[in-house]
Amino acid sequence: ITQINNAVNGVVWGPAGLALLFGTGLIMSVRTGFFQFTKVRIWLGKTMGEMFRDRRVRRTEEEHSISQFQSFCTALAATLGTGNITGVAAALIAGGPGAIFWMWVSAFLGMMTIYAENLLGIRYRYKNRKGEWVGGAMVYIERGLGCKWLAVLFAVFCIFASFGMGNMTQANSMASGLKESLSIPPFITGAVVTLVVAAVILGGVKRIAAVTEKVVPFVALFYMAGGMLVLIHFRAEVPGAVRMIFEEAFRMKAVGGGVIGYGIRQAMKIGISRGVFSNEAGLGSSVMAHAASDVKSPAIQGMWGILEVFIDTIVVCTMTALVILSSGVYKPQVYLSNMARGIENVDGTTLTGEAFSTVIPFGDKFLAISILLLAFGTMVGWAYFGERTAAYLFGEKSAFLYKMVYVLMILPGCMMTPHLAWEVADTFNGLMALPNMTALILLSGEVVYITKGYIKRVFLCNPKKIKKATQ
Repeated sequence: ITQINNAVNGVVWGPAGLALLFGTGLIMSVRTGFFQFTKVRIWLGKTMGEMFRDRRVRRTEEEHSISQFQSFCTALAATLGTGNITGVAAALIAGGPGAIFWMWVSAFLGMMTIYAENLLGIRYRYKNRKGEWVGGAMVYIERGLGCKWLAVLFAVFCIFASFGMGNMTQANSMASGLKESLSIPPFITGAVVTLVVAAVILGGVKRIAAVTEKVVPFVALFYMAGGMLVLIHFRAEVPGAVRMIFEEAFRMKAVGGGVIGYGIRQAMKIGISRGVFSNEAGLGSSVMAHAASDVKSPAIQGMWGILEVFIDTIVVCTMTALVILSSGVYKPQVYLSNMARGIENVDGTTLTGEAFSTVIPFGDKFLAISILLLAFGTMVGWAYFGERTAAYLFGEKSAFLYKMVYVLMILPGCMMTPHLAWEVADTFNGLMALPNMTALILLSGEVVYITKGYIKRVFLCNPKKIKKATQ
């Protein structure tokens, strides 16, 4: 399995795959006038701003829809997972501090990639016989491009990815953290989590949304509060950590202690792949949650995607990286030496736990609780993504069978080798992204047309905004 996975991984995350990922985000950014930067007032105002001003953004009266905020929380629950903790630490171990810079780059470009995904998801969604919204990358690939076989290919990869990044890697990180900090056997963790996840996902999208809108804000603030305590304690080291990230991102090679350093290519590959693993921009997965929203404007739901990536990578992932780099627990030459000799390095959960423990008493336990909550949200969100793709491929009756298989995969995920779980998940992420990004490039004209039309309407409705936008 490892040999086959490595061969496929080398292709999908090779130069061509990275160029396609970068190129898609760059095309969307350029063609929309770098909307994520130049129109920050608009997308923040229509997401966070409206959430406090308009109750309808938080609650919906439609029977078969969820609110804009609930769809955002469901999507963010799926992205705001162990990739923000274990994934960042794994990126530092395998790609060096420079990998974090490339995570930022992939996030800034990915903001427009996910914007385009959500916009097209709303543009091409439709209602089934029950009155429920049907949307996602497979829908706009089929209805927008008229390419059924490519849509089916995406859906198949998405189902496998849901078992990988959405399920088994999350379960593995959760079980690892609880075993290290609280000595809870992985089997017990797997059994309990299986029951809890089943209780949530069997209630449908309404119950999933009701859970995620409560869990996501709480766990984000909980984890960030702990991270801020560590950063305040090591505030003198934070500037050096930031400088290290930028320096290592462009270092051709570094030699120290007789061991060759990471280099640009390794930092770029690891940073981009882990960044995509964390924020899912380019995968087309979170579109299914956004497509269930009661929103009327495709552009507005696209803006919720921009906010999703910003919180996930620019805020939370950066905090994790700075905590590890500033706390003094990061030992790059040890990791490089182990990789050269074929010795398995410390896992990301343990490394991050050591960083928090330098300041917070029982820091490993704090991290274990954070991972537990984050991973739970991701597993619940991805269960819905996989369910929708299964229904697309095999009909609505297959959704229940998919849910049963999904919950049964949690237990083996808790007990498998961490490295293999992450590598397999990375591969399916890449496979899933290929058909989605192909569709985004071919449909980019529609994204640009709808975006420009929305901006014109905003300015016509309020001429004062024209003056603000040009200042």
